[in-house]
Amino acid sequence: MANKELIDYSDFEKVEMRVGRIIEVQDFPEARKPAYKLKIDFGEFGVKRSSAQITQLYSKDDLLGKLVIAVVNLKPKRIAGYLSEVLVLGVLTDDGAVALLTPDREVPLGRRVF
Repeated sequence: MANKELIDYSDFEKVEMRVGRIIEVQDFPEARKPAYKLKIDFGEFGVKRSSAQITQLYSKDDLLGKLVIAVVNLKPKRIAGYLSEVLVLGVLTDDGAVALLTPDREVPLGRRVF
């Protein structure tokens, strides 16, 4: 354990992680750190926007059509004037890049992660 407080399962259930497909990728030159502006389709939950610092491992072409996992029930956050509505999940690599969390096969958009 990484010295974090244990939570109840009911606490975990409050975090709504869902599968979405990236449908648009734009450069985000206004961001302090290199990032993209993303539009992500969550099926019946609609299209949401996000900013993601994932430029080290992914080109815009790599990302278009890619399935990702995102937290969809956080309060929106304004980043360099851009309203980020969801948090795309990833893992830091040893060299500080972000590797995206993604399903290993096609699944319906909007499905909840548990």
